[in-house]
Amino acid sequence: MNAQAIDHIALLPAYLAALTALAVLVVDLFSGRSALVLGVAAAGLAAVSIAAARLVGLGDRSTLCAEDGCSYVTTGPGSGIVIVLCALGLAVLGMSAATLAAEDVAHGEYVFLLLCSLTGAIVLAYAGDLITVIVAVETLTLPLYVLVAARRRRLAAAEAAVNILVVSVAAGAVTLFGAALLYAATSTMHLDALAVALEGDVGALHVVAIAMVIGGLAFKVAAVPLHGWAPGAYDGAPLPIAAHLSTVSKLGGVVALLWIVTRGLGPLAATGGLIIAIISIATMTVGNLAALRQTRAVRLLAWSSIAQAGYLLAPFAILAAEPDDTAVVAIAVLGYAVFYVLLEATAFAAVTALRGTRDDGGSLSDYAGAARRHPLTGGALILALIGLAGLPPGFAGLFAKVTVVSALAVPAPVVAIVVGVNAVIALTYYLRFARVLLARAPFPNVPQPWPVAFTVAASTAAVVIIGFAPQFVLNLV
Repeated sequence: MNAQAIDHIALLPAYLAALTALAVLVVDLFSGRSALVLGVAAAGLAAVSIAAARLVGLGDRSTLCAEDGCSYVTTGPGSGIVIVLCALGLAVLGMSAATLAAEDVAHGEYVFLLLCSLTGAIVLAYAGDLITVIVAVETLTLPLYVLVAARRRRLAAAEAAVNILVVSVAAGAVTLFGAALLYAATSTMHLDALAVALEGDVGALHVVAIAMVIGGLAFKVAAVPLHGWAPGAYDGAPLPIAAHLSTVSKLGGVVALLWIVTRGLGPLAATGGLIIAIISIATMTVGNLAALRQTRAVRLLAWSSIAQAGYLLAPFAILAAEPDDTAVVAIAVLGYAVFYVLLEATAFAAVTALRGTRDDGGSLSDYAGAARRHPLTGGALILALIGLAGLPPGFAGLFAKVTVVSALAVPAPVVAIVVGVNAVIALTYYLRFARVLLARAPFPNVPQPWPVAFTVAASTAAVVIIGFAPQFVLNLV
């Protein structure tokens, strides 16, 4: 493609996402009605997903190109990720109905920032160079500082926002420094050209740069050692924003790591795979052991999310033994990620519904008898917990773990064993939460706004359908 030409068709999903965010501000300015704001946002996300689906039929397209590569490349997996991101965005909007009913939350600004964050994730799905990856990651992250503190009267929310801000700035600086070192060593930022440049002589500078980029991006998936912000941020933020952190933000971080390692590192993919394998083992172990001690629902889900990040990163260990198996790694990572975010969205939607107008997740004891008082919502939460644990009938989670373990069995048996051991440890707290939900105890009748109830039903249906048709997810990637 001509380096000066811009393919506006390829850029259409990003255009639509950004225009939807601006439209939300205009609608809020003239109407001030949260229902209308949410409706415009939902219509915009539907349009983005349709545009992304249309791009799948048009094949791979590239734009914003230079002599050594293109900064924006639309691929089938990238478009599949955008469709999943839009579905998650719709789920978060549905959960936000109760949050937006609060007087201390600005409707337009809240939804605008949510859509800005989602726009960053959408651009990230099509990123073709390190600069686009980093800018998209920062666009995904920056609105979260404000969204975490959306409930202005809560001290915990302010503390969580400051925490995520400090860690994010540090992680961003490390990532940028690593990218600068890679550019100094290779004279390119485009991922495909970077892989070619690394086929020559490599030294300690390259390894240090790669470690810094990977370590900085580990913040996005709440991986060790940059995981400490997650429990406080999840528990301090409004429940829909905690869901956004656990799904959209985490999927964006996984995609950033996947694109850089599988497309940009070339012969050094083995080095990147080894670094991520070490991070993965530490992350799943720390997350599961810490989750055993939690008594608050959202903190338990937060530590569980950290452990799940370890499982998400585990397939990268394949590259340490087989650097050319990038397709296998992509299928295992993205396949597990799609199953995970659907289960996590279901869990947070059910928690949001059961908490009603309360803006935090509460303690585990607050959910005693919830499945008996609200069988459909409580059942959805139990299904999500069982799925995250990898047990039937949560077939989506079971298939995800089987996919990861089977992919790791031959090239990285040690990591496969660690995944299996951690999955057994995780059963303890997932089943403990499920037992609380089924306890014989009085639970109040919680009014559930229809958008929240619909989100619970839709996310549960998606988990059930995909659990019985897992090949659909693999076709996306």
